Amino acid sequence: MKKLANYLWVEKVGAQYVYSMTPELQDDIGTVGYVEFIGDDEVKVDDEIVSIEASKTVLDVQSPLAGTIVERNTKAEDEPTILNSEKPEENWLVKLENVDEAAFNALPEA
Repeated sequence: MKKLANYLWVEKVGAQYVYSMTPELQDDIGTVGYVEFIGDDEVKVDDEIVSIEASKTVLDVQSPLAGTIVERNTKAEDEPTILNSEKPEENWLVKLENVDEAAFNALPEA
């Protein structure tokens, strides 16, 4: 199931919640040229999780859910343009666990 929040897809995959950019966000920011993951592993709602510099803007992405970041797409730091990919296995940002299921269910459906 996919949800939409803060211009991100939030998809539950097993026990993990995977954040990736929506196609609209990808279009709005343009070609990604720099990615830096910021913040702690424990995140609250609206904590900044990644800073993205792209051809049209600079964006600090905020987490729509509280939880524990268990994996970051660090390949994007070396190859920022993979975030422009249409492939979900390439354009994801972070994976969270320990998320309140009710908070996830309260997000709008994609």
